[in-house]
Amino acid sequence: MSFESLGLRAELLSAITAQGYTTPTPIQTEAIPVIFEGCDLLAGAQTGTGKTAAFALPIVQMLGENIPVEKRRKPRALVLVPTRELAAQVSEQMNNYARRLSLRSTMIYGGVTIQAQIERLHRGVDIVVATPGRLLDHAERGTVDLSRIKFLVLDEADRMLDLGFIDDIQKVAEYLPAKRQTLLFSATYSKEIKQLADDLLDHPRRIEVARRNIAADAVTQAVYEVERSRKREMLTFLIRKGNWNQVLVFARTRYGADKLTEELLADGIKAAAIHSNKSQSIRTRTLAEFKRGEFRVLVATDVAARGLDIDRLPHVVNYDLPQVPEDYVHRIGRTGRAGENGIALSLVSREEHPLLVAIEKLLKYAIPRQTLDEFPKYAVKRVGKAKEGKKSKQPCRARKTPEMPLNSPVKSAKTREKPEKSPAKTATSRRNKVMAERPAPKTGRRGRRS
Repeated sequence: MSFESLGLRAELLSAITAQGYTTPTPIQTEAIPVIFEGCDLLAGAQTGTGKTAAFALPIVQMLGENIPVEKRRKPRALVLVPTRELAAQVSEQMNNYARRLSLRSTMIYGGVTIQAQIERLHRGVDIVVATPGRLLDHAERGTVDLSRIKFLVLDEADRMLDLGFIDDIQKVAEYLPAKRQTLLFSATYSKEIKQLADDLLDHPRRIEVARRNIAADAVTQAVYEVERSRKREMLTFLIRKGNWNQVLVFARTRYGADKLTEELLADGIKAAAIHSNKSQSIRTRTLAEFKRGEFRVLVATDVAARGLDIDRLPHVVNYDLPQVPEDYVHRIGRTGRAGENGIALSLVSREEHPLLVAIEKLLKYAIPRQTLDEFPKYAVKRVGKAKEGKKSKQPCRARKTPEMPLNSPVKSAKTREKPEKSPAKTATSRRNKVMAERPAPKTGRRGRRS
């Protein structure tokens, strides 16, 4: 099937061709006709399969068929995403299609000044891409009018639930009109996703173009078992041996990401970290520099990396295994996108074996193990000769001399010359010495003690 057969307008087909796409992906082939029919949709597809274009293309086309004449347009389409990075990615693709049909799109997320967002909304927009928390702030302030929303999209819905946005999503839904078309996209399914779909969707059509909770077939996976203390050394070795020029490394915590970045820089490997503690401007600039190839390694946490779209990313490394098995699927889904092949490696310590078992249980197959001769599974402990304890020194005894008996007192010449002080005088001199060493009390302007 071709994009022309999906009923898309010439302007959108031109935009697709400019991006280098020739044939639609399975999720696009199945989702676009359903959206054109006006049905609610519950779609399951693994990451990197073109979900954004699957809902962006038909929504932009239908909005372009009836453009309001008013200057300050009210939003008619709302896309909710879990992270700022994904908001930027979706908004960029939306803008690419919307401007072809004279539509306006904007993105709203936290971590930046709210005043600039208020000004853009005041000028009028057709499409809003937002994170739930900041959008709810605008709704409560009255700076965004959601009463005319015709299309609601929940992208990466499973991740939004993992991040605790369920309450914010339900509060946002209260500002929306009851009559609307709702589209829910998720890479994984759970009871919570099903409950959310029951609450927000009306008799949805369900499509699933990939097996449940599996990794992309284009990704080659492998596990290296190594002691935790040698993980950084092995990562440096792999990067240099394979001459990797672009690799995304996942760390479990923000502190761990910063620490690993410092260690890689000390090893002479250009690296940078991206996590939720960094401002949005820094995260955006760091990601842009990584895409341009200004440094080799991007160390990220799960929250910051969700939604990262990096063309032809060849390598992903799990420096720390995720606590949630589903996050493994999302991590390795950053590579092997849009038909490209990718490699996903995991450095697993002895303490992380239970996490690896949980991941393989989710995948329903064992991830291949690989070894490096330079890094045995468990380093052999070096056993050396026990050091002899130092002999305790015996106290020296005074020698007996024939000239002087041991019990005879010895007085120097100075001692014999000075007269002995009486006890009363000695005590008085000590007391005077102590009083002299005390600092004088501080006084104020009028001579009083302050």
